[in-house]
Amino acid sequence: MPRTNPEPPPLRRLWHYAAERRYRGRALGAAALSISNKLFDLAPPFLIGVAVDVVVARETSLMAGLLGVADPAAQLGVLAVVTFAIWGMESLTEYLFAILWRNLAQDVQHELRLAAFDHVQHLDLAFYEERDTAGLMAVLNDDVNQLERFLDVGATEVLHLLTTVLVLGAFFFVAAPGVAWWALLPMPFIVWGSLRFQRLMAPRYTAVREQVGLLNAQLANALGGIATVKSFTAEAREAERLGKLSRAYVRKNAHAIALSSAFVPLIRIAIVVGFMATLVYGGRLALSGEMAVGVYSTLVFMTQRLLWPLTRLGQTLDLYQRAMASTRRIFALLDERAQLRDGARPLPPEAVAGTVRLAGVDFAYATGGAVLRGIDLEVPAGRTLAIVGPTGAGKSSVVKLLLRLYDPTAGRVTLDGVDLRDAVLRDVRRAVGLVSQDVFLFHGSVRDNLRFGRPDADEAALWRALELAEARPFVEALPQGIDTVVGERGQKLSGGQRQRLALARAILKDPPVLVLDEATSAVDNETEAAIQRSLEALTRGRTTIVIAHRLSTVRHADEIAVLDAGRVVERGRHDDLIALAGVYAGLWRVQTGERALAGVASPAARR
Repeated sequence: MPRTNPEPPPLRRLWHYAAERRYRGRALGAAALSISNKLFDLAPPFLIGVAVDVVVARETSLMAGLLGVADPAAQLGVLAVVTFAIWGMESLTEYLFAILWRNLAQDVQHELRLAAFDHVQHLDLAFYEERDTAGLMAVLNDDVNQLERFLDVGATEVLHLLTTVLVLGAFFFVAAPGVAWWALLPMPFIVWGSLRFQRLMAPRYTAVREQVGLLNAQLANALGGIATVKSFTAEAREAERLGKLSRAYVRKNAHAIALSSAFVPLIRIAIVVGFMATLVYGGRLALSGEMAVGVYSTLVFMTQRLLWPLTRLGQTLDLYQRAMASTRRIFALLDERAQLRDGARPLPPEAVAGTVRLAGVDFAYATGGAVLRGIDLEVPAGRTLAIVGPTGAGKSSVVKLLLRLYDPTAGRVTLDGVDLRDAVLRDVRRAVGLVSQDVFLFHGSVRDNLRFGRPDADEAALWRALELAEARPFVEALPQGIDTVVGERGQKLSGGQRQRLALARAILKDPPVLVLDEATSAVDNETEAAIQRSLEALTRGRTTIVIAHRLSTVRHADEIAVLDAGRVVERGRHDDLIALAGVYAGLWRVQTGERALAGVASPAARR
């Protein structure tokens, strides 16, 4: 059985990621300040012990020996100055580490979200067809925010805890080794319990994060399809469906909470054993004169300072486990790899003549059977090819191959003789302009949407594109004209208006190859006629591939290819295909109503 490399711990991956982004220095600086802050925070119990020693021992106190000051009042004065300085430094270091950790958390959150989003954008279309958008949103938003919360709070708590254990543990063994063993007796059990707790909590919080993704997916689906929900009066059913997912989320959280809530009570019982040992055994040593009263006072205070923070270990590990579950999901997304490899051959759009060819192309999706079989098509530069056929014939799959959203399983797709797999992917998609039947407009103004493919376009170019798409009149009539916000997915516009803006956007891009995928499917006959007039001017001298269901829109194409069951079954001009009386002619009769009229007329003729 081949060996596989185990997945590195998420914290280690996060540390390496921070190093790559040159955040390691800032993290070390913040960590140093957190440790310094804890050292200053631990000083007051020592000062209390020194103060008790001054009051009890007076001229023979530890401070008298160190400072050479015999007067107890003067010793207390020096002690007050030192106390003020220590508290001031504690406040200063707390302010500084809070700023550093919080800013670091914000920067890492920002960089990680952008890196994940940029990575996801470059994944194949097949990736999106297998994943729901809401699940990706949960990773890019919720999981990244969870990581930010850990860096903001949890990292400091971990450092404070480690500093406390190391410093006070060392003090105990130096000042009173006999007491130290009893005081530290509970610690191995606490550490073992914490690690055991961590292992038990990991799968529970992973389940919680996965349930969050499902919940977000349902919310996105319901809100995205709100018009459909309302039209079917399905609000109650959608609320019930969301309720089931939300209750499942509550149950998974409750499963995690049940374990995390038990941690502190159990740890508290272990802590009291150490505190009692210091109180009783150390007190006996002080009564017998074997231990200075000041040292005993310090040990009593320090026992609680040493062990009590361990009660927060559960909360810290709770936060850590949530963050690590999120980190795993983030890096799992970053580990996704695109199957389409970028080519190395430049294909600048300005140098593209526009000859498109599909040679012996077979294509099948990973989750289904063959869609295209042995497709051979060629579109000379500047010519128009129409592809028609019944639903499911493979027309839209041809569009995806032309944009190289997928690669053929066999054969070649070439542009000016260059296999698209060998060309720079960015150049291919810049050379091909698409107007899809599924128009997507971004939330923003008309101007923003038009400039999406050409950000540097000037006003004159914008209005010219609108004119060619027969969109200028309705844009001028909008409340703010070209600066009117169209809403999410262009919901403030009609279907025909959205389609004309999509056409104008492609016109503005000015690609050498234009693909129209049912580009007039959402417009009325009058608007379609207007757009057809514009397309005649637009497509003149430009390679155009028209995917159409309405055959009336392609009757003047230079060539029409008829697809059926993934094969080209007929090719030719409109009149030739009608005369052929094959598949195309049958589709034409259905759309023009000839078959229906014949079916109605025949009974009358018999009568």
